[in-house]
Amino acid sequence: MILVITPETIVLNEVKIINQMFYDGLDLLHIRKPWISREEMAGFISSIHEQFYGQLVLHSHYDLGQDYGVSRFHFREEDRKNGKYKPFMNRDIISTSVHEITAYNTLEKEWEYAFISPLFPSISKKGYGIDSTVMESLKQRNNPDVKLIGLGGIDSSRIHEVFELGVDGVALLGTIWESDEPLNVFRKCKKNVPL
Repeated sequence: MILVITPETIVLNEVKIINQMFYDGLDLLHIRKPWISREEMAGFISSIHEQFYGQLVLHSHYDLGQDYGVSRFHFREEDRKNGKYKPFMNRDIISTSVHEITAYNTLEKEWEYAFISPLFPSISKKGYGIDSTVMESLKQRNNPDVKLIGLGGIDSSRIHEVFELGVDGVALLGTIWESDEPLNVFRKCKKNVPL
């Protein structure tokens, strides 16, 4: 499984690139735009081809899900801990983020998957994840109910290594959006995902 997370700010030709990534085999797009208004978010979603709405995951403005037939919602670790996700249980597909394997291992089966990060030093957040031990800790995974998605510093040359650690998918952010050729980078990453 290959997921892409949007950059926080709008990028030139972003939606055009997103639509093409879907045509090229993108599984899910996480829309993470914490600074945009509800109206801007509605405009952003409207620009994505309607046939892909079922593959969108909202990180905010969850109420727009009903307007666009989006039933996938992502909750930060903090929002998971304070129960913000509870109204979405049992009727929607929910995901979350963790930063250590012990937190992942305790997730209940209502979570479809969890991002675990950072696996490598971040591409988009300079200096973040340099001393991370998340990779080594993956051996302690013992949660059979929740898929595990690797995140952080993953590029086309590291995808195979990440899957060998037993993750169920990868999430890409910096490698795509920090590139001058995001579509070519996505295609290269997609090609390196083991079947």
